[in-house]
Amino acid sequence: MKALDILVEEHRLIERLLNTLEIGIDLLEKGTAVRPEFFLSATDFMRGYADGCHHAKEEGVLFRYMEHQGIPDDGCPLGVMLAEHACGRQYMRALVSAARALQAGEPSAKRRAIMSSRSYITLLRQHIYKEDNILFPMAEGVIPTSQHAALYEDFEQEQQAEIAEGAHEKYLQLAEALGNEIKIYL
Repeated sequence: MKALDILVEEHRLIERLLNTLEIGIDLLEKGTAVRPEFFLSATDFMRGYADGCHHAKEEGVLFRYMEHQGIPDDGCPLGVMLAEHACGRQYMRALVSAARALQAGEPSAKRRAIMSSRSYITLLRQHIYKEDNILFPMAEGVIPTSQHAALYEDFEQEQQAEIAEGAHEKYLQLAEALGNEIKIYL
């Protein structure tokens, strides 16, 4: 199903940023003075791209199509995906708080940044795995072939709105910049 290819492609960019964030956390844990703004920029990407663009397509488009085929949004698998999206948002709020505390020189900030980042990275990697290997194949099976073109059009419409707003270019550039920044520390 071509519509789901859009989401899978977005997963690869999100994973790239997760890898970059993980390197930043590893360096911070080893005592390297990683800029607090690095973590704030990573949360900007995760909030704007992973949540704002990607999860919006899942929740606003794909999940609605699946619900119309009898998959409830309060049970498995959709309820689990929605709960994980909400949990990820909590981890991002915690990381923003920790990064701001790092800027202020608070002693506990480093530990909090590490914990919230590691929790988020673990959650999202598992979440992406479940979507790629369970949810998306399920969607292909329950959404009738006659609706695939409409689903693709709905995704494209969301995608075009994101492009028009400059979101895609902004977040692609941000992912690239963070990847380049982290190389400086290596």
